[in-house]
Amino acid sequence: MDLTMASWRRRGPGPPVVCVHGAGVSSREMLPLVEVLGRTHDTWSLDLPGFGHSDRPDDLPTVAGLADAVAAWLDAAGLARPCLLGGSFGCQVAVDVAARFAGRTGALVLVGPTVDPHARSAVRLVGQWLRNSVRESPGMTPLNVADYRDAGLRRVLASFGASLRDRIEDKLLYVDVPVLVVRGGKDRMVSQAWAEQVTRLLPRGRLSVMDGLPHMVPYRDPHGLAREVAAFLREAGS
Repeated sequence: MDLTMASWRRRGPGPPVVCVHGAGVSSREMLPLVEVLGRTHDTWSLDLPGFGHSDRPDDLPTVAGLADAVAAWLDAAGLARPCLLGGSFGCQVAVDVAARFAGRTGALVLVGPTVDPHARSAVRLVGQWLRNSVRESPGMTPLNVADYRDAGLRRVLASFGASLRDRIEDKLLYVDVPVLVVRGGKDRMVSQAWAEQVTRLLPRGRLSVMDGLPHMVPYRDPHGLAREVAAFLREAGS
């Protein structure tokens, strides 16, 4: 069954960047970055199936299923080798696309990639989220509440379960495109050690730490992240 995926776009002059949101939420968390990065690049943000304004499939989300949907959307949109920019759980979806669909992406940006295999439990994930949340922008709270309401509790919990089960570390070796890993310097969900491990496992990875920022860098500092992404894509030739 074909499902409609909602998308938002700001058409800048540079090559395309497609943003993929985190677990349980929607593209609302990416729209500040779309607004800024869209001044220089053809920037999109997707609502994954079941979230935001996209159609609701009967099946609950899995990383592979969401990656399949993103790959199909890229084909339908006619985007040749765009950069995929994932935030948190969106990194896991972006990596799955790049690892399984060779040639579909030209580069990746992984902002706060989850899940650290040394913290792969629901209890630890909730603890990290609570410690991190005090540093996030207060403006994100009503957006998250709206996203959880739209998706429904069952689908939100399933997305977090899919995140915990996914072994992103086993796929990174197969991502043969330039990758920028971004970590907020105050991120309590993504440790410095894990960000460095992700970068080492990638054949063409580099790490950027944005000082003083928590987990949700695209919402907290869209201007700073847009500068990082634009510089990376210039150097990568994407």
